[in-house]
Amino acid sequence: MDTTLNTAAGSINWTKAPLETLKLKYEQYKVYRTTVTELSQLSDRALADLGVSRSMIRSLARDAAYGA
Repeated sequence: MDTTLNTAAGSINWTKAPLETLKLKYEQYKVYRTTVTELSQLSDRALADLGVSRSMIRSLARDAAYGA
């Protein structure tokens, strides 16, 4: 069974470094939440200037946190 996690930040083996893996996942989640929060606070006009619609916010945050 493969216990390796491949992320934008690198590969981590669950069996060798479970605490480091949990830390990485938590940091990724914080990036996701921060991105969603900050983009959600922008006006529709500001989002349009960036070429982003409200329906894209969660997808963009997921890409930012966990990689494309």
